[in-house]
Amino acid sequence: MDRHDFDIPITFKHRVIFTRDAFASGNETISQVLEEGGGRRVLVFVEEAVAAAWKGLSDQVHTYFGNLDFDFRGLQIFHGGEECKGDEGLVRDIWKAIDDCRIDRHSYVIAIGGGAFLDAVGFAVSTAHRGVRLLRLPTTTLSQDDSGVGVKSAINAFGKKNWIGSFSVPFAVINDFKLLESQDPKTSVAGLIEAIKVALVKDGDFFEWIEEHLVELASLEKDALEECVKRSALLHASHIAMGGDPFETGSSRPLDFGHWAAHKMEALTNYQLSHAEAVAVGLALDTTYSCKKGFLGAVEARRVLEVLSGLGLKTYHPALDWMDDNGERRVLAGLNEFREHLGGELTVLLLQDLGKGIDVHEFDMGLLDQSIEELRETWEAVAV
Repeated sequence: MDRHDFDIPITFKHRVIFTRDAFASGNETISQVLEEGGGRRVLVFVEEAVAAAWKGLSDQVHTYFGNLDFDFRGLQIFHGGEECKGDEGLVRDIWKAIDDCRIDRHSYVIAIGGGAFLDAVGFAVSTAHRGVRLLRLPTTTLSQDDSGVGVKSAINAFGKKNWIGSFSVPFAVINDFKLLESQDPKTSVAGLIEAIKVALVKDGDFFEWIEEHLVELASLEKDALEECVKRSALLHASHIAMGGDPFETGSSRPLDFGHWAAHKMEALTNYQLSHAEAVAVGLALDTTYSCKKGFLGAVEARRVLEVLSGLGLKTYHPALDWMDDNGERRVLAGLNEFREHLGGELTVLLLQDLGKGIDVHEFDMGLLDQSIEELRETWEAVAV
């Protein structure tokens, strides 16, 4: 055997920018980012619900680029929401639009929408010409504080979340706080679950800040909301950039605390349970289990559940108790799917303290049952 191994250093610039009213006259955020790459052609995709909620957005985008020296190839509107991730036709529609508009690898696609929309569009853009430059403008708290600043994109397949996808660093992520105003209040508050998650596994001081500002966050007070979103986004981005495994080649997924059950519950409910709602339940389950296993103190576990309740988030869903033909909880299949998604041994992050996680490679099913029962009993008591 004549073998030659080459180490190929690959670096990326991951731009995460915060602004307000990015398409306003005089705001140079987007134009300055585009100038960095040197390309001239620009094509914009907008999620239908965002365009409907923000009636003047399309005109504003056209006016913005009408005043710049770029080759603007137009704005196109596509359906979004979680259902778009189950529609492979959307990916082909995006490919066709990119081809029709002669968008090449030096051109730019700007995607404006929520996390699911950015996931589907991002996958299409990352595979067109093996990767077109993408600017993400997330429009929801969930996408601005988490998924929008990541380097992953995917659609669902085979009854599993994010089964078809790619790792591709966007040319830039621009968190325009004004776009958050296009989201309904209940969904906006729920999207803060990812900020709670990253605080729990990365920054105990941030979790305490969330506790202290819980009333303001629950009422979407502007300064508190934007500060929370910004701190969460930077924690997510810094882990991706400096955590040592940006493309998840290992078995550890620290930013997916509470997600093994969440992803499975989403699929079990045919995505009627939103990602934010599912993560809240999954986070409550793994927090409760961490306590019963002896990793996390009872006082700390109670603080986590109180923050969830303070934001009006439910900590139990009946899908946790749905059984298969063998009398097993169907949600438990999420553990194996979690492992299969990366390969290797099962690795799930639990809590050792507020701001500190611990990797485990197996679950005590008896304690997991007890954790689910406790969450159900608490939920039933509150419901009564």
